[in-house]
Amino acid sequence: MAQKPSIPKGTRDFLPNQVAKRNYLYDTIKRAFEKYGFQPIETPSFELSSTLLGKYGEEGDRLIFRILNSGDKMKKADLQALEENNLPRFANSLSEKALRYDLTVPFARFVVQHQHELSFPFKRYQIQPVWRADRPQHGRYQEFYQCDADVVGSDSLNYEVDFVLLFDEVLSDLRIPDFTIKINNRKILSGIAEITGEQDKLIQITVAIDKLDKIGKEGVEKELREKGVSEAAIQTIQPLFDLTGSNEEITLKMKEFLKASEIGLKGVGELEYVFSKVELMGLQTAKLEFDVTLARGLNYYTGAIFEVKANNINMGSICGGGRYDDLTGIFGMPGMSGVGISFGADRIYDVLNELELFPVEVSSALDVLFINFGENESDACRLFIRDIRANGIATELYPDAAKMKKQMKYANDRGVRFVAMVGESELESGLILLKNMETGEQEELSIEELIHHVKK
Repeated sequence: MAQKPSIPKGTRDFLPNQVAKRNYLYDTIKRAFEKYGFQPIETPSFELSSTLLGKYGEEGDRLIFRILNSGDKMKKADLQALEENNLPRFANSLSEKALRYDLTVPFARFVVQHQHELSFPFKRYQIQPVWRADRPQHGRYQEFYQCDADVVGSDSLNYEVDFVLLFDEVLSDLRIPDFTIKINNRKILSGIAEITGEQDKLIQITVAIDKLDKIGKEGVEKELREKGVSEAAIQTIQPLFDLTGSNEEITLKMKEFLKASEIGLKGVGELEYVFSKVELMGLQTAKLEFDVTLARGLNYYTGAIFEVKANNINMGSICGGGRYDDLTGIFGMPGMSGVGISFGADRIYDVLNELELFPVEVSSALDVLFINFGENESDACRLFIRDIRANGIATELYPDAAKMKKQMKYANDRGVRFVAMVGESELESGLILLKNMETGEQEELSIEELIHHVKK
């Protein structure tokens, strides 16, 4: 007996109505990107391992999918490393390429490689799949799409303002009713580490406090101790776990907390600028929230950090991003400032599905289905179909003169909006009997009237 086919965990097949919904989502994001002046690019699905490794921190490196060398390249395997139980070195010798983990690091490589062909500041958007060897769970997949927008070649905070507005516009256009844009600044996190006297443990501190909403205060304190952070430093950080108030109130508290840290105060000042300009422009739906524990665990952020969450729904962050002033420096192009954001398309899709926010018409792949009554009738239908399609209306003829029940079932299964019938009487009159599949109403129309009616 043949084995039942399956796909790897963390991946999915998409049925036609699902693809239609996903395209609606991508098109909404794409329109906003282009409205804000971003240009499209694409990069390969896999990169050299050396391009990706070491760019996401220790946790990120573990989630990179390696591509096994093939053919004679397998002979390069470092068997001595295996004998010495040096598994990372052995893995590197087996794999020279890897699937991309995100779109940002490949973009940095792209900028360096094509720097003489680009005009700066360069604003790009990219909608492509990425892969992570993460444990599959609700809202988390091993293969998923990211929708990124980035600017490189400018350190202006006006781009941070634009990205807050872009989050708000896209998610408002998708009719998500309640969402929060959380914002912090890596300079503030550096200032916190400086105040504690443990600057050398910046990454350990930020990774731990970033988990506050998941593991609580006690869990964060436990992790900090496990990572060697002193009790004195933990006591210093503790007041930050209970910060409440408006953005203005939290800003004042952080100015006091960081008064001995120049870099920390600079981060607060940058956020103040963003808050003031966003207030000037106004937001449609989003709440903008200063979250001093937001770190996002990635090594390359140096300024603003963004995270967006849909409220009142069990889902992780649906968007994120930040400034990465020195990212292109890792590829030999120092001094190229950048800032970018990413829409987690798959999680946003799940939010729209759960809240039933996709417009009904998005799933209708076919506007009009002509019933097949036989050869003569079908020839007349074909001429009608030619004219209807010329007006941009999705139309087809059922392939066989099957029983009416079978043809109508096909129409229902396809989610067809209208069924058109041309029988003997319609052949004589030159009209078409059109049935609205939602209301059940039927009327005889000329081809011109039918086109107008369906378009309306």
